[in-house]
Amino acid sequence: MQLLETLPKLISWAIPLIILAVIILPQAIRILREYERGVIFRLGKLLGAKGPGLIFLIPIVDRMVRMDLRVVTISVEKQEVMTRDNVPVTVDAVVYFRVVDPQAAVVKVENFLKATSLMSQTTLRSVLGQAPLDDLLSQRESINQKLQEIIDRQTEPWGVKVTAVEVKDVQTMREISSEHNTTTFLPVPIDLFAPFTNKSAPPKE
Repeated sequence: MQLLETLPKLISWAIPLIILAVIILPQAIRILREYERGVIFRLGKLLGAKGPGLIFLIPIVDRMVRMDLRVVTISVEKQEVMTRDNVPVTVDAVVYFRVVDPQAAVVKVENFLKATSLMSQTTLRSVLGQAPLDDLLSQRESINQKLQEIIDRQTEPWGVKVTAVEVKDVQTMREISSEHNTTTFLPVPIDLFAPFTNKSAPPKE
């Protein structure tokens, strides 16, 4: 009889505890894969990076940012570049990189993917603009190496390691025009036509 009397009380206590556990446990426990790390903040203060494996958090107090340490590939959109010998070309490339310092990738830059992509675009234009067209076509390996070193040096403070850069395609304006069956007009200074216009003009009285 006593057991039957206490059973409703036990159920009334157990149901709220079960509901509370269902709500809290998913927030308190995280499982990170071998290639993942969790950057933990407690009340806004950085605690550090943890993982892989089972991670315990204090609900509401702790916040975790999940980071992937695998190699990421981004395509650099076609960039218009004027080579050192004044030949206009369009160039695209592929950049391979990975996060080696999860804390820096979270704390020191707002969006490391976007920042790395923009840095790759500006570096591509800068480096290729200093090379003649012949080097772009024949010295591709050395240019790729130079791009990798410069971009890696710029992204190192963000905890990002650039492992490789590959220039995919170099096209001159003539090649692009022939593909689209169009004619390319290059700007010519009007001063070049001055002697001809002066000859054709009627003499002043």
